[in-house]
Amino acid sequence: MSTLRLVSLMCALALLSTPAASMAQTITDGAPALDLEQALQQQAQQPQAQPTQPRPTVAAEYSDAYVTRRKIHLYASLATAPLFVTQYILGEKLDDASGTGGSRGAHSAVGVGIGALFGVNTVTGVWNLWEARHDPKGRRRRLIHGLSMLGADAGFVATGLLAPENGGSSTTHRTVALTSMGVAAGSYVYMLLTR
Repeated sequence: MSTLRLVSLMCALALLSTPAASMAQTITDGAPALDLEQALQQQAQQPQAQPTQPRPTVAAEYSDAYVTRRKIHLYASLATAPLFVTQYILGEKLDDASGTGGSRGAHSAVGVGIGALFGVNTVTGVWNLWEARHDPKGRRRRLIHGLSMLGADAGFVATGLLAPENGGSSTTHRTVALTSMGVAAGSYVYMLLTR
């Protein structure tokens, strides 16, 4: 913005901020125009309007079911990291061809466990997100966490569909799995750090 525009804007704001009633009174009284110093003194002597106080925030009330779902969500979240580590180790064994048929079965079983865990966390998380929709405290944090976890959910579904047993590439399967794990872990850490 150029200097001329800035000065013009400041002048316009100054003119608009003077009370219109006092200007009209000065003009209609027929009295001689006041100089700037007298006008400022008169304005300082006029009672100032008190700023309105913000409305008090109302405490959000949550149901007992919300509290129960939150506990379930928290405890299920604690199982996430061990499952991710186990799944990564089993996947690496299969990728290195050092894994056996048992490793493949365990990899599939842990994948189903992660899917079930994320199913429980998605249901409890979305339900609590909906119940907390009227509480402005922490709303942005909850939305960021919820949307990123839904993205991780979609990534885990894609991971299962891209498995080599389903005709997918092992490289793509691994990349999507690790990306989904990273998004989920990042969202989990974000919730812990912003409490």
